Amino acid sequence: MSIRLFLCLVLALLCGASGAGEMEEVVARGQDVTIIESEQRTIYEYRRAGMLRMIKIVPRRGKPYYLIPRDPTRGEGDLETSGTLIPSWRIVEF
Repeated sequence: MSIRLFLCLVLALLCGASGAGEMEEVVARGQDVTIIESEQRTIYEYRRAGMLRMIKIVPRRGKPYYLIPRDPTRGEGDLETSGTLIPSWRIVEF
């Protein structure tokens, strides 16, 4: 299973995606950031040295959130190998 398919499945489960036929489009891909846009949300994948380090989800409605590993000690910082990802919101920002 490719990581993109895995991330889409995780996002669908976490966000309760309503559109079964919702199309996603990779809008921009730089050296460190990949931006994936769909009708419901924009996904930012941040990489360092080829390893996926952070995933930021910006829904069309609602607050942005991040996907973080359930067990941060697994995967050595690479989200592709860390196992289950859970959503995390910022409560206070300075």
